[in-house]
Amino acid sequence: MIGEVNFYGIYIPWILLLSIGALITARVLSSLLAKLGFYRLVWHPALFDCALFITLLGGLTFLLPNGI
Repeated sequence: MIGEVNFYGIYIPWILLLSIGALITARVLSSLLAKLGFYRLVWHPALFDCALFITLLGGLTFLLPNGI
């Protein structure tokens, strides 16, 4: 995996792009779970949101092909 991507002369690390994607996905899932009332079952919602973000980031990193 290449460490960075060239975007018009600016080198951006892949982990930053993956983190932004994971953050957006986590926010959408968090709002969906809040509307469904899932957070009534969660002991610490902020800790759950952090774990959701880390899980999504790990999943995106795992699904990314090695050639990129």
